[in-house]
Amino acid sequence: MLKNYFIIALRNIRKHSFYSSINIFGLAVGVAACLFIMLYITDEWSYDKFHKDAEVIYRIGLHGKIAGQEINTASSCPPLAGALQSEVPGVEQTTRLNRRDNVVFKNGEKSFVEDRIFSADSNFFQFFSFNLLKGDAATVLKEPNSIVLTPALASKYFNEDAIGKIITVGNDNKAMKVTGIVESPPHQSHFRFAALISTSTNKDYYNNPTWLNNGMYTYFKKGKNTDINAIKEKLNAVTDKHIAPEIEAFMGISIDKFRESGNEYGYFPYPMLDTHLHTNIRDDIEPSGNIAYIYVFGGVGVFILLIACINFMNLSTARSAGRAKEVGLRKTMGSFRSQMIGQFLSESMIYGLIAVILALMIAFMLLPQFNLLSGKEISFTGLATPTFLTGVIVLIIVIGLLAGSYPAFYLTSFNPSEVLKGKVRAGLKSKGVRSALVVFQFALSIVLIICTIIGYQQIEFLQSRNVGMDKHKVLVINNTARLKTNQQAFKNSLLEKTGIEKVSFTNNVFPGVNNTTAFRSANDSKDHIMGIYFADVDHAEALKLEVLEGRFFSKDFKSDTAAVVINEAAARELGWMKPLEEKLIVFDGDSNAPKEIQMQVIGVVKDFNFESFKVNVRPMVIRVTQTSSNVLIRYSGKPNEAITEAEKMWKQYASSDPFQYAFLDQNFDELFREEQRLSSLFLVFTGLAIVIACLGLFALASFTAEQRTKEIGIRKAMGASIGSITALLSKEFTLLVLISIVLAIVPSYFMVNYWLSQFAYRIDVGVLVFVWSGLAALIIAWLTVLYQSLKAALVKPVNSLRYE
Repeated sequence: MLKNYFIIALRNIRKHSFYSSINIFGLAVGVAACLFIMLYITDEWSYDKFHKDAEVIYRIGLHGKIAGQEINTASSCPPLAGALQSEVPGVEQTTRLNRRDNVVFKNGEKSFVEDRIFSADSNFFQFFSFNLLKGDAATVLKEPNSIVLTPALASKYFNEDAIGKIITVGNDNKAMKVTGIVESPPHQSHFRFAALISTSTNKDYYNNPTWLNNGMYTYFKKGKNTDINAIKEKLNAVTDKHIAPEIEAFMGISIDKFRESGNEYGYFPYPMLDTHLHTNIRDDIEPSGNIAYIYVFGGVGVFILLIACINFMNLSTARSAGRAKEVGLRKTMGSFRSQMIGQFLSESMIYGLIAVILALMIAFMLLPQFNLLSGKEISFTGLATPTFLTGVIVLIIVIGLLAGSYPAFYLTSFNPSEVLKGKVRAGLKSKGVRSALVVFQFALSIVLIICTIIGYQQIEFLQSRNVGMDKHKVLVINNTARLKTNQQAFKNSLLEKTGIEKVSFTNNVFPGVNNTTAFRSANDSKDHIMGIYFADVDHAEALKLEVLEGRFFSKDFKSDTAAVVINEAAARELGWMKPLEEKLIVFDGDSNAPKEIQMQVIGVVKDFNFESFKVNVRPMVIRVTQTSSNVLIRYSGKPNEAITEAEKMWKQYASSDPFQYAFLDQNFDELFREEQRLSSLFLVFTGLAIVIACLGLFALASFTAEQRTKEIGIRKAMGASIGSITALLSKEFTLLVLISIVLAIVPSYFMVNYWLSQFAYRIDVGVLVFVWSGLAALIIAWLTVLYQSLKAALVKPVNSLRYE
């Protein structure tokens, strides 16, 4: 019987090749879109699952609330790992990581600046499941000055086996021995390294006993039968034991008084598997994903598949008159309805099988473009698993049942005697279902159109808005400590070059702020948490910061070493009406023995965005320095001319150290790179949804024109023009699209406002976006229906009246 179903299905596909092609194409496009979305979601969900003990690995985060400001960061202090191991029952193993970028590597004539250089404890390869290709996992990171390279870095610096070779690392030109080669981490790792250096190389930092010095990442493995809540309780007690004395020394108040004032400070564990999607935390090793986007794309995938299946239903019922006599004859010959339902469902599954095969081919061919668009490194090689193959089979069955159910039950409901007399027509109920399905398709498509337009408008707004500084035409060179004592000479030489306007040294890497600490007004005992960074006297002019009150630092005032410049947010935080008459208490030195320094406020700059646009500008304090680790170069000419001049001076004063640069505006653009990628993906999927929805509208137009063939013939015989008949046939679909527009407005309004709510700086959602989106949908619908309307209107009346 199944063989018979298969043969009949193939015959019907060949017989109605045009509509079969539309059916298969619509399903294939929908399934391909779903496959891409499935690949994206699967990739996001698979982060860190390659580790053997992933389920029991946790990371430590820091939560604090000081002076009303929340602190949630992924970093922790050096001594925490040891205390976890020795003082918290249930913690079986701990390890620590620290990331550095812009690190100079040298071997002979080869010299480059490398990123993603990690320091790791000696048990790193016993803790995590990274593939060590060469070396002993227990000893490769045990000795000081030991380094493990990835194959890419090893081949970059050595023409032969790198094991045992010496490579020079860092500004201090430290000689390090290559003790191992490790396979590059998979892209589904929440941290990816190019090299690993033993923590024993820098004992002074990693053995630092200070608990308020948070700058590394701490992981632990719990016992498989250990309750994490028990570890949390003990962790709170342990951290209180060690942190309380330092807080009391640093803040000058007892820990009880500290907490009575509403302050908090402590560590908390969270699963490593939650790191990529389920944490909203600052200072992470890599930018994390967003679980909300996973749900959104999952929903889009389901809707696109539904749209494709709805098209199948509409196209199948639109051709129902052509198969009505077949159903009538089969019933007359004794076929049971269940058998015919089975046949139609089998046909749907065959359509689904062909569509899935085509979708897999489409996905395979377009995967490189999808990776480029999404920023992923997805491949099909890892999906040739029983799970994936089972999923494909289930998908075919779901498509068959979902897309074939309504046509199967609808077609088999015909009365044989009525069918054979040629009296079968689509009833109001059937017509209403098809119309409702088209309305649903277009409503969803309009929602996607609106979301896409708003997404692009928001990104354009962020890129073009005034951030309080001029981020354009600014060259950034990091790690200028490589200039050593030549920093000032480098700056002076650059300023002599044509097209170089200003050069400024700063310890901060924009966007972001390196340090956050407690401040106090000289006239108040309340602590305030604010950001702080150092910059030289040319900083305001280099960034074109607007000084609202007072002045910026100047080389004419030696007293500026005891002065600060604040932003508007800091003045508001401190409650100062006349900031230039105030003094600020700055805490310097070690947290166990802090020094209070009283500094005069000499200026207030207008608030400028120095970090994510998703948060309001935080209070900021700027202190003066002559030289520092980064330099900003404002130029007036062409970018390549500024780069050439900077590189010449770099080679003159930094000797053989490699020259590396970036542009400040591009650095800021990275803040919403994820949103740009997601908007691009939304644009693609929106386009696919519209194409598939148009196929559904085309199907309904075909069905309607077929049902009204005699009516059209009579109207033409009575003198109706082609234009009036086209308008008549288009009127019904125009109404459907207008209903879709109305239905799409409310959900799209709430969706875009929910997304925009995560930005501190956002556009307003105006009426025009809904008007233009609706108008676009109407034009698309009219163009889709026009072909069928004109085709029906151009048929000669005599042929129309002979129909059936």
